[in-house]
This record gives sequence, C-alpha cells and structure tokens, in this order.
Amino acid sequence: MTAPRPLPKSVITRAAKLGFTPPRVVDLNHVGDAPAQGLAAYIAAGHHGTMAWMKETQDRRSHPQSLWPEAKSAVVVGLNYGPEHDPLADLQQSSKGVISVYAKGRDYHDIIKGRLKELAGLIARDTKADVKVFVDTAPLMEKPLAAAAGLGWQGKHTNLVSRDYGSWLFLGVILSAATLTPDIAEIDNCGSCRACLDICPTGAFPEPYQIDARRCISYLTIEHKGPVDLALRAKMGNRIYGCDDCLAICPWNKFAQESAEIKLKANDPDLPDLAMLAALDDAAFRARFASSPIKRVGRDRFIRNVLYAIGNSGDPSLLSAAKAHLNAPDPVVKDAADWACNQLNKPVKKETS
Repeated sequence: MTAPRPLPKSVITRAAKLGFTPPRVVDLNHVGDAPAQGLAAYIAAGHHGTMAWMKETQDRRSHPQSLWPEAKSAVVVGLNYGPEHDPLADLQQSSKGVISVYAKGRDYHDIIKGRLKELAGLIARDTKADVKVFVDTAPLMEKPLAAAAGLGWQGKHTNLVSRDYGSWLFLGVILSAATLTPDIAEIDNCGSCRACLDICPTGAFPEPYQIDARRCISYLTIEHKGPVDLALRAKMGNRIYGCDDCLAICPWNKFAQESAEIKLKANDPDLPDLAMLAALDDAAFRARFASSPIKRVGRDRFIRNVLYAIGNSGDPSLLSAAKAHLNAPDPVVKDAADWACNQLNKPVKKETS
C-alpha cells in the first residue's frame, strides 16, 4: 500500500491566490456509508420531488469511487460568497423581487471551474497522478466530502456551515488518483439551536438534518416546473429565485466575512422592481440574466415566480403587471397571473381594536 503524501505546498499557495479556502483532503477509502444511506432514505421518502436525476444517478452518487474507481483522495476547497448585508432584510420590500445571494452575480460555476482546473493541474503535476474536477455539475455529494475534509459540518438545514465563513461557501472538489494525507473531519457544532428549522416559511424540514425539497422555496422557484401548490404560494413572499432564510439566520454567520470576489458581487445592488421583471419578454430576460445562474430556469418559470411575488405584495399598483399575463400562452404563467390578480383584489381585512 502506498504511503500517503502531504498535499504539495504549491497547491496550498496557489489556492490562496485563487481566492479559495485552504484546501482540505479526504481519504476516499475511509468514507463511510452514512452519506449513501442518507441519500437512499431521502429518495425513498420522495423528498427529491421531481428531480428524477437524483434517483437515476443514485448509484454513482453514493460514493466518489462509484463515479471514478481510481480515485483515492478528494481535495476540497471553498470560495466565500458572503453578502454585504443580511439578506433577510430584503424580505420587507414586498414590491421588490428577492434573489438568493448566490445568484446575484456571475454564475459561480463559470468562476470556480477554471480556477479549480488550474489547481488540479498542479496536483497532477506534483503527484504524477490523474485528477478530475467537480463544481456541482456531476453526481458527487460535495457537502459530506467537505465535512469529512474538515471544511465545515452539515447543519440541521443540511447545508455546510463553517466556523470561519458561516453559511456562505461555494464548494469545489478535485478527485485524485494519488494517496494524499487526509485532514481531520469537523464535528457538528449546531448544538441545540433550531434557528434554521424554525425560520423556514414553508416547513421544509420534517426533522433536523432532513429536508423535503417539495416544500423548499429554492426547489419550488428553480427546479419545479409546474404550478406551485396553492397552500405554498402565499408563503413564498417576494422570493423569486431561491431562498436564503435558513442560511442567513445561522448564528455562525457572526464569523462570516463579506466576499472579496468582485465577480460574485450583485450585478445591481438594488432589488429589482417586480413590475419591471414582469414585463420582461424572452429576449430581455436572456439579456438581463446572460451571465447569471437564473438563466437556467427560463423566462416563463421566472415570470411565474414574479407573479407569485406580485400576488403576495399587497401592492394594488402591481395589478396591471399581473393582468398583462392573463392571456399568456404558457398555462402555468396564466395560472400564476390569475392567482396574483385574485390575491390583489381581495378586500383588506381591517384590524379590530
């Protein structure tokens, strides 16, 4: 058996210059069955919703060596995308659209992948072993690997939490055929805290450390293609792409730092007007979100989300923006417009003294 060797210093030095956290290593021969068992239970419960690809890739996703049998080590890095202010405050501006922090700037896949390939090239050069690069685009469970590497731990909301960066880390993984010295896994530091569970507006956490995507606003606004369940629409508020509530409320964010990465900064620091967004045709949608991950949902699904937000705004001046879609060719957009108009036309309940 080949003795493990330390991660080359060239990789550690270059990772820092590329804006990554210090790289951490996992011995893939000692990755337990817990991630695979958790994935199997998640899919068996139907918590993956309409994301059929999760079931289709379950076997390959269960262990990194199922994806690449020659892999012996995983090198995990993070890129801080900490926001400049608390995103929960944006929810108070009901006539504006709230976009998840990660999607306000350039698509993180485009930013990280090139840098990760550069880092992987150094690992391959200095270890003389093959490498493969992953940035949330293949059936690989990055969060359990990041926890095993000591980059953080998976909190009760199932996302990674870091002592140094709170909730705000993009993850990149390099699988290597080299046997590298592993780092120590991080322990769970959530304690008795329930903040992330209790703040979820749709009750997407049936138990701590479990998430039902079918009730998650991030899933509903990004992955879900049809109309959103009537019981959940009013709970979506003005969130039009993703949701940061469970991330933003985490007490560990007191140690978080604002991202220094210019490309991850919001393209427009001001929240967009719902009326303006509702008026976007396909060409305008593509132009506005050309470099953003938002482009992947397409114009009609995005307009559906905007119309739900309009219905939740309580702003009668937005009624005309909703009415403009009552004859939309897409039945889901038409349904959302009809719902929004009905919501805005409801009589305002007067408070009794």
